[in-house]
Amino acid sequence: MNQNEILERLGVGELSLMQREAQRAILGGRSDVIILSPTGSGKTLAYLLPLVQLVNAGSEDVQVLVVVPGRELAMQSDTVLRSMKSGVRSAACYGGRAAMDEHRQLKKLLPHVVFGTPGRLNDHLDKGNISARTVRYVVIDEFDKCLAMGFYAEMTQLMSRLTAASRRILLSATDAQEIPAFVQMARAARLDYLDQTEQVSDRVRLYEVKSPDKDKLQTLLRLLCQQGDGQSIVFLNYRDSVERVDGYLREKGFATSALHGGMDQKQRESELYKFFNGSANVLVATDLASRGLDIPDVSNIIHYHLPLAEENYVHRVGRTARWEQSGVSFFLIGPEEHVPAYVEGQVEPFALPAEVPPVPKPRMATVYIGKGKKDKISKGDIVGFLCKKGGLSPADIGHIAVSDRYAYVAVARESVASMLSAVRDEKIKGLKTIIEPVK
Repeated sequence: MNQNEILERLGVGELSLMQREAQRAILGGRSDVIILSPTGSGKTLAYLLPLVQLVNAGSEDVQVLVVVPGRELAMQSDTVLRSMKSGVRSAACYGGRAAMDEHRQLKKLLPHVVFGTPGRLNDHLDKGNISARTVRYVVIDEFDKCLAMGFYAEMTQLMSRLTAASRRILLSATDAQEIPAFVQMARAARLDYLDQTEQVSDRVRLYEVKSPDKDKLQTLLRLLCQQGDGQSIVFLNYRDSVERVDGYLREKGFATSALHGGMDQKQRESELYKFFNGSANVLVATDLASRGLDIPDVSNIIHYHLPLAEENYVHRVGRTARWEQSGVSFFLIGPEEHVPAYVEGQVEPFALPAEVPPVPKPRMATVYIGKGKKDKISKGDIVGFLCKKGGLSPADIGHIAVSDRYAYVAVARESVASMLSAVRDEKIKGLKTIIEPVK
């Protein structure tokens, strides 16, 4: 395995100081490792690059368990490892889908690395789908959240089983007050890249936008129109507020995605995929979207509801200015509101233009194809089908995600209607299937 080839495949120029130090600590020592580094600094790659060198790819055993607080982070981390094409197999396990389906996947894939939430990992250990005896490395990503009281019982149970593990690697963008004894860390190498004087990256500009009304919908609309086709995340504190704001923006013509904890897994995947591939330029979400999402080109963070605490604020703003890019954070301030006292740095006033620009449209649209891996459909099959039967050129096709039973494809928005008309009665690899836009 050539690390330079992996980095080129991932589009990474060179490793940061944190990533190089993490690699040395994991590969060159035997102690546990704690890595503290801001959001967007590449912590996932920091632990995966050395671990793929330590894993025995010739084995059929699970050797690494990566514990994460939520399903989105499990899926994204799994995607990163698969994209590396290192020869190390992986799987993601989380609630919201049948454990039996995951059991079959584990049996078929024989993964070396399993990314999972605490409860689901305990379930697979209970049932013998994963053997604790073969696990040599335990990674706890976003350990400050995994070790919080809400996960305490599950984490205690999980860590008590993983006694055969020789190394533990903890990562977070914020430090935990105390690491519980059940984590069983011995001597730990601590790599702290958190700038205690810098609350958020200096690449993020801070603005406040005054709303004349307590209901900020009109102000939000004008602000989003002002941002053009740049990607924005609008944060709210409640599920019903997400649905209300998302519905309003859709009525006004925006292509949006929505995310909150009350959605089922397939809904979440569909909504996040639209935002990731550029088919939606606005993500309306609760703080569920403030952690574990690695979407590289988010230009704007908009606090429709003010963050409930400083930690929420730090993680929200961490979704922009990733990998040395710049970003903007907007506070929508109602008549009786003020920018929270914990916000550090200069917050400048932002004046909205008197004339509202037209609603921006994203370049891409997402198309659903009702066949997937279990139907022997690959990304290459989809590209060939859409070009040959749908009249598209490769430049019209963006990101493709193929699941077991279906696939999502990003297609140039202006070409979707003609493509759907052209493939209406066509088969893909001899299979009749549903092909429709995702709204």
